[in-house]
Amino acid sequence: MTNSIAEIQDSGCIFVIGSNTTACHPIIAGRIFRAKEKGARLIVADPRNIQLSRFADVAVTHRLGSDVALLNGMMHIIIKNSWHAKDYIKERTQDFEKLERVVATYTPEKVRAITGVDTEDLEQMAELYATYPPASLLYAMGITQHTTGVDNVKSCCNLAMLTGNVGIAGAGVNPLRGQNNVQGACDMGGLPDVLTGYQKVTDPKVMEKFSGAWGRPLPARSGLTITDMVSAMIEGKLKGLFVIGENPKLSEPDWNHLNYALKELDFLVVQELFLSETAQVADVVFSAASSAEKDGTFTNSERRCMRIQKAIEPIGDTLPDWEIICRLSTAMGYEMKYESPGEIFDEMTSLTQKSYGGMTYDRLGIDGLQWPCPDTTHPGTPYLHKDSFALGLGKFHAIEYQDPAEMPDEEYPFFLTTGRMFAHFHTGTMTRISPHLDVEQRTGYVEINSKDAEELEIKEGNILILSSRRGEMEAPARVTDEVPPGNLFLPIHFGENPSNVLTSAEAFDPLAKIPEFKVSAVKVKKLVEGRPDVDVVC
Repeated sequence: MTNSIAEIQDSGCIFVIGSNTTACHPIIAGRIFRAKEKGARLIVADPRNIQLSRFADVAVTHRLGSDVALLNGMMHIIIKNSWHAKDYIKERTQDFEKLERVVATYTPEKVRAITGVDTEDLEQMAELYATYPPASLLYAMGITQHTTGVDNVKSCCNLAMLTGNVGIAGAGVNPLRGQNNVQGACDMGGLPDVLTGYQKVTDPKVMEKFSGAWGRPLPARSGLTITDMVSAMIEGKLKGLFVIGENPKLSEPDWNHLNYALKELDFLVVQELFLSETAQVADVVFSAASSAEKDGTFTNSERRCMRIQKAIEPIGDTLPDWEIICRLSTAMGYEMKYESPGEIFDEMTSLTQKSYGGMTYDRLGIDGLQWPCPDTTHPGTPYLHKDSFALGLGKFHAIEYQDPAEMPDEEYPFFLTTGRMFAHFHTGTMTRISPHLDVEQRTGYVEINSKDAEELEIKEGNILILSSRRGEMEAPARVTDEVPPGNLFLPIHFGENPSNVLTSAEAFDPLAKIPEFKVSAVKVKKLVEGRPDVDVVC
């Protein structure tokens, strides 16, 4: 997030796109409701009629994968009405003319044809966002999990810069992270081309610094994304896999494709709290301690690094992740002698001066610090780009709309999207063993619009067979108007009803390599008396 969570309640307008915030980020949703109580305008754009839509000044259910067209249409209207921040654009940005030429073609009529959003709604969205500053833009995986995920994010940034909503309190471009320490994992080098603080492995000075600190020469080449790893397994280029706190058997697309890839491995190690679907097929499982059983830090969505402190001793033979990794490294020939997470943290901050250099355990206290925090006198940074952008001028990107990789057709006439529901988290490894959460939802389901259900003679609770070009799975029907006609929704948490049987491993963003989980083409038929019945097919 460029800005802080607390600032949301002081926004003049909040634009939520591709985020079911009340279900997936309820604490942040609370800030949105506080802002509404104080008079803020709320815009919601989501392919489903989510809970937050009911509280919005304007809410639209745009067609799956049409985000770029929707955002370009808003920018078209803003520029046409001279609502854009002309002085800000002149002083702080570049390439505005390129953006202006492209969005000039995205008339409300053209956008309606692509997105299904009425002209009046589009005009109201543009006016509210541009004329009720500061405007905060919030998005989640509904923006990123597309073949055009990078384009979608760039378009969000375009809209924010166009209206001068970057570098001021209560505004910004604010991705809501999907898990509690995703930001921290990325900050610590959990990406294939960087070390801590996004220092590139291809930079000779960076590699010299880390090689000196660790006493070993380091490979100055980028690693593989998960998408690339799966292909490398099948090609025989990747022989062993070490999975830490992840459950790719449910979280990666195309279940059949992934299972074939995993079988090609010589060795699979999983480090996990519970025996997840992936751990069940591992050669070795390391039993890891939970966050309540260890010390360390997490960095959350707003870049806030916070301490976690051990509440109980690790149960049984479990160990903290850092200690397992140290023991494994030592056994493999590189001795790691760290005595505590604090010692590791101090080493990290010494090598990551620009963002974490001013942080110590004592300074973090209870509330933590937001990076960048370059020295011990720096108070941390509530919002980014206050006076200038990191590279000087903010760059506009002229983005043309592209269809998703897979569109409905005669054989597969339904759009399918996947996501989370309020009671469970990710692949359910933790939440589904909690009796209090499990009782809320014990099985997967498929949401289908009431008009589609009536046409196909489907009733609430009927078992449906969903098929895509990758495979098929079963789930009970949930008849609802929360999804538009022609659309289906599947939650991702349930191994008995795995949504990733249907999603594609071949459709992913070419730069970020994020799979297109949010758009697939499927067909549906009803299971009658325990067997498929061909009399109800679409």
